[in-house]
Amino acid sequence: MEVRTMPESPRAIEAKLNTVIGGWRKLRPTKKFSGMTVEEFAASVQPSFAHRASLIELETELTAVTSQRDDADATSLEQVNLIVNSVKGDKDEGEDGELYEAMGYIRKSERKSGLTKKKQASPPAAK
Repeated sequence: MEVRTMPESPRAIEAKLNTVIGGWRKLRPTKKFSGMTVEEFAASVQPSFAHRASLIELETELTAVTSQRDDADATSLEQVNLIVNSVKGDKDEGEDGELYEAMGYIRKSERKSGLTKKKQASPPAAK
C-alpha cells in the first residue's frame, strides 16, 4: 500500500533542504550517505536554491517595471486629457462631434439629462 502525502510547498521544501544539510553538517560532517558527502549533496540540490534566487530577482524586477509602467500610464493619461479637452474646445469638433465619439466618449447630444422621475408606490392590492 502506497502512502500519498500532500505536495509540499516551495517554502517547506527549502526549509527541508536547509534542515537536512544543516543537521548533516553539524552532526556527521564526514559521513557519506547514499555514496555522497554533505558537500556533494549540497551541490546536487543547489539548483533548487539557484532558481529561488532567480525568482527573487525576477520578482524585484517585475515590481520595478510595474511601477515604471504605472508612472508612464499616469503621464499618458494626462496627455489624453489634454488632447480630449482640446478636441472638446475646438470650434470645428467639440464634444458633440464624431471625433470625440471616436475617441471613446459619449457625444453631448446623446447623453441622458440625468433627470429621473420617481415612480410612486402603488397601493397594495385589495383582498
